[in-house]
Amino acid sequence: MGGIGGSVRCASVLALALGLSGCGVAVVTAPSPAPVEQPTEWAMTPEQAARSFERVVQAVEPVAEEECRRRTVGANCDFRIGVDTRPYVPANAYQTVDDAGRPVVIFTIALIASVQNADELAFVMGHESAHHIAGHLDRQRINAEAGAVIFGELASLTGGGARDVATAQELGAEIGARTYSKEFELEADELGTIITYRAGFDPMLGAAFFARIPDPGDQFLGSHPPNAARLEAVARTMRGLKG
Repeated sequence: MGGIGGSVRCASVLALALGLSGCGVAVVTAPSPAPVEQPTEWAMTPEQAARSFERVVQAVEPVAEEECRRRTVGANCDFRIGVDTRPYVPANAYQTVDDAGRPVVIFTIALIASVQNADELAFVMGHESAHHIAGHLDRQRINAEAGAVIFGELASLTGGGARDVATAQELGAEIGARTYSKEFELEADELGTIITYRAGFDPMLGAAFFARIPDPGDQFLGSHPPNAARLEAVARTMRGLKG
């Protein structure tokens, strides 16, 4: 992301969705999914959420870009913040890249509506930005490709046909992608804590978001670590920042 002026666009759809006019972030559109059970419920008013989100973007984005430039060589650090304004999409935020290789952090309206304060928004934004800085998408892709090759070769060696090999490759890719996913999440929590703190927000208050989401526990090949481990990662990183 190249600073708020270079990476945001006038978001009239966001204005309508959040009740705030003006420029802010890019709007993401996609085919409508199956509706979730309940429509969006707001922890804050839509107007408060919109102002909070804009303030967080303006504060966190340049810090994330600075950390990206400081920690990487040759990476695209020109972040773009996007909002999926479809009201029935479940609460979620994720990091991806566009066709030009530019990092994109996407928030759904349901997630923006669910946060209790700006610190939680800032922590989520810092966490998702950290995934890009740490190169997690590329590392996950490499792990998936390696898993697909290994499982495919094993299926072939045991006499499997083309369909069996293809199925094994799909399974291997899924397992490979999940191999280090918990470690990636904790790395993103740690770096996200630094970004959040340096942007002027409270990471510990922001990480309280974990207390309101289902705890994945410690599932075999689960994609996320237990919430307690994530909170400890934040607390440990904060001790280092203040120590």
